[in-house]
Amino acid sequence: MELTRPDGSPLRVLVVDDEVNIAELVGMALRYEGFEVSLAYTGTHAVSAARSFAPDAVVLDMMLPDFDGLEVLRRMRAADPDVPVVFLTARDAVEDRVAGLTAGGDDYVTKPFSLEELVARLRGLMRRAGARQAESSALLIVGDLELDEDSHEVRRAGDEISLTATEFELLRFLMRNPKRVLSKAQILDRVWNYDFGGQANVVELYISYLRKKIDAGREPMIHTMRGAGYVLKPTG
Repeated sequence: MELTRPDGSPLRVLVVDDEVNIAELVGMALRYEGFEVSLAYTGTHAVSAARSFAPDAVVLDMMLPDFDGLEVLRRMRAADPDVPVVFLTARDAVEDRVAGLTAGGDDYVTKPFSLEELVARLRGLMRRAGARQAESSALLIVGDLELDEDSHEVRRAGDEISLTATEFELLRFLMRNPKRVLSKAQILDRVWNYDFGGQANVVELYISYLRKKIDAGREPMIHTMRGAGYVLKPTG
């Protein structure tokens, strides 16, 4: 499973550690893995960085010069209650870990740690957080178009639209990636789950079916980008 934001951009990780060389080392490893990274060296900087950077996960040192990791977490969670956090702790005391996890930290790594282990823990946390989000948000909304992943109901401007199973899957893929150009190959892979081997016109065919149902008599939302693919954009 590819880990990206819903719009396809890289996931963001905020790394907080007052030891600059450790923060930079972790940042370098995460960038190498394809994450977008922001570094902070104090609790105060971490809290303001969390607001401006809006991370998808945080690597947080327990011991910081101004206030500790638990206080940083408390302030971050006030703004974003669900952001997953991995604590870095130099102290191997059980009480620390328990305190961190009860304060809402999701995992911990004891220094010295391996970068591979830290990256693996982070990926696991973000996968679980993404799965929880996906479970809780069964309703996809783009502009005046709504798709309910549970009931399979689709509405545009309140009008119910009846779709076949394949049309529904195609629209769901487009709506999960609004404003993102999707190639025919990507659509074939995600909607039909295998390569049609040159029969990419099946995508054109189903896009035309969808257009007749979604865009007929309304401002179009499904656009063809010549030579690139298709994109779904909200109107207005």
